[in-house]
Amino acid sequence: MIVFGLGSCTENDAVDTQYPEISMDFAEAFPSQCALVKRGEDFIFRARFSDNFQLGSFSLDIHHNFDHHTHSTEVNDCDMMPTKTPVNPFLLIESHAIPAGKTTYEAELSISVPEDIDPGDYHFLVKLTDHEGWQSLKGISLQIQ
Repeated sequence: MIVFGLGSCTENDAVDTQYPEISMDFAEAFPSQCALVKRGEDFIFRARFSDNFQLGSFSLDIHHNFDHHTHSTEVNDCDMMPTKTPVNPFLLIESHAIPAGKTTYEAELSISVPEDIDPGDYHFLVKLTDHEGWQSLKGISLQIQ
């Protein structure tokens, strides 16, 4: 019975204890730290995701940083505009499933920036979750003109 129990263990029974990885350090990746985007225009979000077992989903969060709070995971700081009170800030929060069974995935999404939003400093957060629930976060500062 013990032999049967030991014999039934496989690599599939391995426990996932690693965080998934977000890569935005390749030539086509966007946005990068301190990127500029324009109101009334679209931009393409590009990032590469990987996991040792299986990816799950990713979410994007763009919100104003008019009060200069921080989520940045980047080392370098950006030149910031003066603090201000938001009137009509841009807010985007959305989630996207990654096809089942993937250990690598290249995300590419068109994001429309409304023309009538407040220009200024914004945060662009990327959250990646693997199939087991481990999460990684990448926080980028950007400016909308």
